[in-house]
Amino acid sequence: MTAARSIAARLAAMFAVAALLVLSLLGYALDRQLAAVLRRQQLEQLDTRFQDIDYVLNRLRTPEQWQRIHAKLDALTPPDRSTQYWILSEDPQIRYGNAPPEVVAFSGPARVGELAIGDRPEPTLVRTAYFPADALHAALRFSVGVDSASYARTRRAFRSALVASVSGGVLLVAAIGYLVTHLGLVPVRRLSREARALSPSTLSQRLVVARLPAELSDLAHSFNGALDRLEAAYQQLEGFNADVAHELRTPLTNLMGQTQVALSRERSAPQLVDVLQSNLEELERLRGIVNDMLFLARANLGERAQQLQWTSLAAEVERTIEFLDFLIEEANITVRVQGNAQAPIDSSLFRRAVTNLLDNAIHHCQARSQVVVEISASGGQVRVAVCNPGPEIPAEHVGRLFDRFYRVDTARSNSGGSHGLGLAIVKAVAAMHAGTVFAASRDGVTTVGFSVASGAYVDQVLGPHSIMNE
Repeated sequence: MTAARSIAARLAAMFAVAALLVLSLLGYALDRQLAAVLRRQQLEQLDTRFQDIDYVLNRLRTPEQWQRIHAKLDALTPPDRSTQYWILSEDPQIRYGNAPPEVVAFSGPARVGELAIGDRPEPTLVRTAYFPADALHAALRFSVGVDSASYARTRRAFRSALVASVSGGVLLVAAIGYLVTHLGLVPVRRLSREARALSPSTLSQRLVVARLPAELSDLAHSFNGALDRLEAAYQQLEGFNADVAHELRTPLTNLMGQTQVALSRERSAPQLVDVLQSNLEELERLRGIVNDMLFLARANLGERAQQLQWTSLAAEVERTIEFLDFLIEEANITVRVQGNAQAPIDSSLFRRAVTNLLDNAIHHCQARSQVVVEISASGGQVRVAVCNPGPEIPAEHVGRLFDRFYRVDTARSNSGGSHGLGLAIVKAVAAMHAGTVFAASRDGVTTVGFSVASGAYVDQVLGPHSIMNE
């Protein structure tokens, strides 16, 4: 696996690319501007040379003056022949210079153009003018050529200097960018050291947010928030493990104790049947704990209710009450259903949640009391609330009623009748129906319930194909 580059190196590379782009565009603009200036200077030089002779040619009066024109052209031609003059005419007395074929072919009215003459590496800028025949001289064509080699050398030198400057500038920007980024990332490296120092034994430790830049401050606060949740989850997991060990230890202890007692001496067949019957009850309890734990594990993995059907919730609650009729009579209480609504539910899961709520209410209300099951719809949710009279639950316990194995009675006096997963299963069933749970205890009435999604909200949360028509 290749090592990842540091942020400082990547930012330095980005700065270098940006500098290269900007400086290249600037250099291109300067090069074009220089080319325009050099071209203008070359044209001005050509015009100056042309106008000097054009003025004389327009004022010729006698044939003897051609000798003076030729002498002046000789004087104006530099030794390197970077500027040349040609006069083309059928009259030998007028003709001047050995005009190359390119200049001869460059005919017509007055014009300016670039010609590649001979083996010269750079083109020659030529301007020509035509003078028709008159009483004093024959027809002629006058041309002036200025070699652009010196201008090309100037431009090449400028380009070389420009490339060197751009290259140096890019390297300098990259170096400065790396240095600035390296210094700017000092708080990040400090946060990394603090994060590496975290361990399960120091879950209470938090990143130091003071004097951090705003961007890193938000990141540190978010990370500290994640650590808070992790610490809470870790503590909850430790408590959960202890609760699981406690719940499993009790039936296992009973099984072992009863079996050891049975094996301590000879037993009759009826006595062994009693022992096996008692062991079976403990095994049933173990199986119930394991099944509930597996159900909660699937719910935690995001499993959703699949067999959704539009159902009257009041009717489902009535069926659950009939199922619990024996417990209700034994507790000498009554149950009343108030309100009704329709929602897409998985009936078996829904009745399981209502059974747990009613069982919880039955065990926590006095004889001759009435438990009320309220069903109401609001804001895309249908709420099912089970209200029972009884001792008020302290506020610090209300928020944790749906935690696994949590009991208000820390002594677990009712451990034999319940293993503390009933309300946790209610919460899981609500989540599987895109709902929530709620609890309150005030004025001698405890209300515990859950909600399920209804209508278009189900399509939004669970998917458009979740509902099966009856």
